[in-house]
Amino acid sequence: MMRLLFALLLVLPGFGAQAQAFQPDEIARWQQQAKQVNIVRDNWGVPHIYGKTDADAVFGLLYAQCEDDFARVEDNYLTNIGRLAEVQGEAALYSDLRARLFLDSTQAISIYKKSPVWMKQLLNAFADGTNYYLYTHPTVKPKLLRRFQPWMPLMFSEGSIGGNISVVPLERVKAFYGQRKSTSWVRPDFEKQDREPVGSNGFAIAPAKSASGHALLLINPHTSFYFRPEVQVTSENGLNAYGAVTWGQFFVYQGFNQNCGWMHTSSYSDSMDEYLETIEQKDGKYYYKYGKKLRPVQVQKISLPYKQGNQLVRKEFTTYRTHHGPVVGQESDTKWVTVRMMDTPLEALEQSYLRTKATDYASFKEVMRLNGNASNNTVFADSKGNIAYWHGNFIPKRDPKFDWSRPVDGSNPKTEWQGLHKVEELVQVHNPASGWIQNCNSTPFTVSGPSSPQKERFPAYMAPDAENYRGINAVRVLSRKKLFTLDTLIAAAKDPYLAGFEEMIPALVMAYNSTPGVATTQSQEVKEAVEVLRAWDRCYSKTSVAQTLAIYWGERIQRLARSRVPADQPFDYLTFTAFTIQHTTPQEKLTALAETLEELTRDFGTWKTAWGEVNRFQRLTGNIDEVYDDQKPSIPVAFTSSKWGSLAAFGAQTYPGTKKRYGNIGNSFIAVVEFGPRLKARSVLTGGESSDPSSPHFTDQAALYCEENFKDVLFYPEDVRQHAEKTYHPGE
Repeated sequence: MMRLLFALLLVLPGFGAQAQAFQPDEIARWQQQAKQVNIVRDNWGVPHIYGKTDADAVFGLLYAQCEDDFARVEDNYLTNIGRLAEVQGEAALYSDLRARLFLDSTQAISIYKKSPVWMKQLLNAFADGTNYYLYTHPTVKPKLLRRFQPWMPLMFSEGSIGGNISVVPLERVKAFYGQRKSTSWVRPDFEKQDREPVGSNGFAIAPAKSASGHALLLINPHTSFYFRPEVQVTSENGLNAYGAVTWGQFFVYQGFNQNCGWMHTSSYSDSMDEYLETIEQKDGKYYYKYGKKLRPVQVQKISLPYKQGNQLVRKEFTTYRTHHGPVVGQESDTKWVTVRMMDTPLEALEQSYLRTKATDYASFKEVMRLNGNASNNTVFADSKGNIAYWHGNFIPKRDPKFDWSRPVDGSNPKTEWQGLHKVEELVQVHNPASGWIQNCNSTPFTVSGPSSPQKERFPAYMAPDAENYRGINAVRVLSRKKLFTLDTLIAAAKDPYLAGFEEMIPALVMAYNSTPGVATTQSQEVKEAVEVLRAWDRCYSKTSVAQTLAIYWGERIQRLARSRVPADQPFDYLTFTAFTIQHTTPQEKLTALAETLEELTRDFGTWKTAWGEVNRFQRLTGNIDEVYDDQKPSIPVAFTSSKWGSLAAFGAQTYPGTKKRYGNIGNSFIAVVEFGPRLKARSVLTGGESSDPSSPHFTDQAALYCEENFKDVLFYPEDVRQHAEKTYHPGE
């Protein structure tokens, strides 16, 4: 009881701050380490961190990240260590519970203690750099975390927040642990259609298709805006990585060094499974069937604090798990759902860091043998002229007789994992004859055109990914050009064609032609709008009225069709487009167009509104939850949602009080790289490096970003010095 009370006191306001006060000996140690670190801010505010050792560089990297956006650093750890509810209140309680079901601090501390010396040094440097920032910035008030611990990154080992844990539906966890309600299985891909698509694009060009004779790489993650800043981190021990780092992590997630580059795209390869456990209750205890025997369900009490007004209160949960993993829901009282996923945070963190020091294809592939990447595909290029692609990395071996896209019978021993697939067994390409590689979160079986892997050679669970409109456009763009430069690779990355309307617009035109005497008071305007769409080249443009019509109408008719999709029908953007065309009548298509004209006229005074007037970039506060205002300055943006096939992605929506749409997800850090004897690269970041509205680097890249232009990357020390804006040690 006393131990529980003490644990509660540690998180109470005031007591935590006092208990976590920094000690003189550690402050002296931080100050000494800071002298071994130089941070050079270039004229775009990008931090170039130079350390004597890798640990020194990590120390400086975390310090610099905190300078640019401490709020996001802290928020990422609140999410991953399961302490959001202490800040956000009861609404976040089940997010915390979900995190604790899969990994808790006790396990992370144990893993930290057993970590190799080199990893412990990096983990210590992570905590020290962050804590030194807090010590030297006493006016910064954390929401909760007044001291960062070296074990924390072991609960945040991949570059995507939450990793696969975020796929587990919170509502199902809440239904089971909050109300003990049964929930039917929901097809994950169907759920995705109600959200703006996220993911990424990666292109690699072989020397044979490069004008310079050197391999080229496009790095184009699609994330929520300001999700990753741009950095360079260098040490005297061979570390020299440039690219995008997720706030609070100490490795470049998508980027390059002088020898090679790596681009991760979100993968749908099956790296986790759901099991239906057959439950029996005897003498007040739960058992689950396995083979011909019953095994006891593991039971654990978890007490979670959450904010209620100005107080912290606790809610206790009784949690359950089997050898497959934690229980996350139930289909009935006797059918509980467990989830098995990658549970090797040390290997994941080692792989994430070590790949940044790879020197070529062979060494990068060797790092992949750690099998610590459960959520990504990888597009790769190196200075030796290699280009490569791997579809997933952590992929369990399974009996292909089962349908692994749905929950499998947990009582059947044949549904057990049979180890992991070796790197050589993954769907992959290496130096394809086509001379190019693309992945846009789509099937790997079109990754290199005619040189792509053959689908029939692999089990279905290894690559269930469907084709999408970005993938279709990427193949078209990369196939038609003989030689690429950095400039033409940028042009390919922002090709404006919207393949998602290839079938949608002709279907609307056909509906109009087949419906004489359109039954609407706006028939003349409908006719004019149809003609505008008929003449449209399907390319995005700030001045395009047709694009505005197409997107508003496309969204409206798809909302109508979505309610008609059978619950068990396989679903992706291409099949949904076909479904929408087939399962809406000609009159419904035309009515949706008429309603679109009414909406645009009501909101903008005329339906003949250019896309750039509607689709805007705006950054006002720098807060994690940004606000938007039609009366304040914003910038027009031509590119649009990736669901329509826009390679350059800009997911935008209206907000309370706005008629215009403001982007919040899509293109974030974008770079193109040429791996010659002297590396050349260009990049652009959403808005700017700093989250502080008073900083000159708050929106200094916004104009470049909105026009899809790039700045030169300053990779070499002499170039960095020439464009240095500020040079300092952490703490100065």
